[in-house]
Amino acid sequence: MTDPDALGARSTTMTTLPSQDSVPDFMRFAIGFDPRDRERFHALIDEVLDSGHWTEGDMVARLEAAWELYNGLAAVATSSWAGGALAALNFAGVKGETVLCPSNTFMATPLAALGAGASVEFVDCNREDLCMSFRDFEAKAEKHKPRAAFLVHIGGHLAFEVEEIAHYCSENRIFLIEDCAHAQGAEWNGRKAGTYGDAGVYSLYATKTITTGEGGVLVSSRPEVLDYARAFRNYGKPSYEVHGLNFRMNEFTAAMGLTEIERLPEIVAWKNEIARKHLDPVNPSRLELPGGMVSGLYKYIVFEWLERSTGRVYDEPCHRIMGHHVKLPNTDWVARNHSCVPLYYRPESE
Repeated sequence: MTDPDALGARSTTMTTLPSQDSVPDFMRFAIGFDPRDRERFHALIDEVLDSGHWTEGDMVARLEAAWELYNGLAAVATSSWAGGALAALNFAGVKGETVLCPSNTFMATPLAALGAGASVEFVDCNREDLCMSFRDFEAKAEKHKPRAAFLVHIGGHLAFEVEEIAHYCSENRIFLIEDCAHAQGAEWNGRKAGTYGDAGVYSLYATKTITTGEGGVLVSSRPEVLDYARAFRNYGKPSYEVHGLNFRMNEFTAAMGLTEIERLPEIVAWKNEIARKHLDPVNPSRLELPGGMVSGLYKYIVFEWLERSTGRVYDEPCHRIMGHHVKLPNTDWVARNHSCVPLYYRPESE
């Protein structure tokens, strides 16, 4: 990989992208839906219509079972990523406590902690993977004594230091939430995102690798976390001991989710094949993964500044948006020195 320190801020190199007139199909925006699944999806919708149960029915349970089969942990479907994140944060008891959070993330992550009544302290990232730095995390944990922490898997791959961070949290009783909003399809030696901490929360927003338009999924190995999340998404019913709200996923959304999770392995394989064949040879400054890691390629990240990029992850760090006066040099460097080359799932073009 090109040495990131050797790259100037906001390089305008354009060699990685073809001219607009010759843009290949996989570089043209597309929702992550396979047209071959249209008939399957319509059949599932008919099942929902025929059942008369448009919420709290069988389809959500089927999606959760399929997600567990794929991910390896039991799952709770929610109406949004925020629903799963708030369930995990409230279970951890963060109200009045500190939550550690990387600054190189979407504002949804710190806003969820603030919404749960916590204060947020930001942690620097690594330049190599854009994800939270274990060295800075350890220092901030010793200083702030957090009740919980977010580890965000940026861009479609797992954080390179996920094992170190998870081990530290386990040893120091810090509730670890993996923000898997980008991480559908990510794995390391067969171990999926969301399986390292106390809970993992996926997003199914419209632009994600697999999508239901809106929606989320929480996974955990801890039965008590799963039970809490099920109650939290439904006002705490039936006993109301959990003070939740409405974060239920409806049956129509679940039908789309079931279609998508069944297709996910093929989508990830397709995107990786296209990346190896077409993008890697012309992008020497690309982010490179450690051995055994597979990215779902939500983003194809290069360490240079391209004017025609599918956005950055991210170009304005959260600590600056929120006015926190903390020095996070790697986070600021990453914001100025990376781009995302377009890569969209279009199987009909192959």
